[in-house]
Amino acid sequence: MEVKIGVQHAPREIVLESSQSAEEVESAVSAALAGKSQLLSLEDEHGRKVLVPADRLAYVEIGEPAGRKVGFGAL
Repeated sequence: MEVKIGVQHAPREIVLESSQSAEEVESAVSAALAGKSQLLSLEDEHGRKVLVPADRLAYVEIGEPAGRKVGFGAL
């Protein structure tokens, strides 16, 4: 699952590949935004944790990674 996180006052978004389901990521984001947690905590495919302060979240985009196109053929 590809997750893109926009952080306020940061020029770039955080992009990670997570083995968590979309529902798990959404519930973690909802809990952080509801004030149940001070941090949004997600784990990527390599077991590393990404922690973002809940009050600094601008947006979270959850979706499947886009496949890379190869070649020069007509669309």
